[in-house]
Amino acid sequence: MAVEKCAEPPLVQDRTPGPYRIAVATDYDRKALEVLRLNFRSTPTICGDIRSISSAELMDAAGIGLGEAGLVIGGPPCTPFSKSGFWLEEKRESRDPDASLLDEFVRVVGECQPQGFVLENVQALTYRTHATRFSRLLRGLEDVGYSVGFKVLIAADFGVPQLRRRVFVIGRRDRGLLMMPQPTHSGWSERDKSVDLSRLPYVTAKEAIGDLLPGIPEDGEIAEGTFGQHLAEVPAGENYLWHTERGGGRNMWKWRSRYWTFLLKLDPDRPASTIQAQPGPWVGPFHWDNVDTPSAPRARRLRIPEMKRLMTFPDSFEIDGRRADVQRQLGNAVPVELGKAVTRSLAISLGHLASDQHGVVLPDQLVLV
Repeated sequence: MAVEKCAEPPLVQDRTPGPYRIAVATDYDRKALEVLRLNFRSTPTICGDIRSISSAELMDAAGIGLGEAGLVIGGPPCTPFSKSGFWLEEKRESRDPDASLLDEFVRVVGECQPQGFVLENVQALTYRTHATRFSRLLRGLEDVGYSVGFKVLIAADFGVPQLRRRVFVIGRRDRGLLMMPQPTHSGWSERDKSVDLSRLPYVTAKEAIGDLLPGIPEDGEIAEGTFGQHLAEVPAGENYLWHTERGGGRNMWKWRSRYWTFLLKLDPDRPASTIQAQPGPWVGPFHWDNVDTPSAPRARRLRIPEMKRLMTFPDSFEIDGRRADVQRQLGNAVPVELGKAVTRSLAISLGHLASDQHGVVLPDQLVLV
């Protein structure tokens, strides 16, 4: 195992020492890399399509050689596998050309030979519709020399105030046993009503963002237009079903005729639903409180500081640009506390961290690609 030693270990975002440093980062979205550099100013970056970037180029930019990376971490775009795209035949049949980016992740892992890797994607990647593609991914990672495991995790189980479900695929080069993190929190969701009372309760939306009220209004936050009045009438924690024959509002739509997120408002006493990267104009979650406008009370979209909290980014994390650009980056991100839980668990199994009843013992810094 080759370790990149640092005389003065870099710090992670909350300013506490961590076991890794980012050796190089790559993305085709220049704005995403600009945000990364705002927060990790010394990190080398390469902007471009991963299909045209060689592993040698990545290692050269990182200043590391073959096998010296501690981890390769990646999140190939989830659009080809997301349920929100199932209205397209090519996506339902897993024929989206962007799905080949999974193969690129396998290529980089195989050519860089890190000690371990983490891949994150939407839960739908594990559905039967994509069984061939997912099996190909797992086989490919095994073929380049790794033991491989995967699990769908709920962000709220790890202290994130959001019921986001994502699949994590992890692996290690020494083909040793793999360990996924154990949940620290418990609560009920639409799919699971059981609660483990030995764990901490889920963090609610109000606990996460309630102290930001009244806050600073943002351009474009007011939900005006076709369904503006109908959305304003939806109570906290409800969605368009409020306006069906079974709800308490207007009888406008058939029961379960729309996506769950249509006209969805946050329930302040529960975690938020998934923060989406590119929501339509009437896709929630919207804030539970209406705001006064010259015409009438209206619902509002979540503000950037609120989305950061619901993704467990520190308030000090810098992110700028148009609202749509910011939401796309936050919605595409892995919630910080969930990412930390997965990476920490893998780091312990690899011996990069030693865990005991008193906490974590930090070794020298390892590189992260």
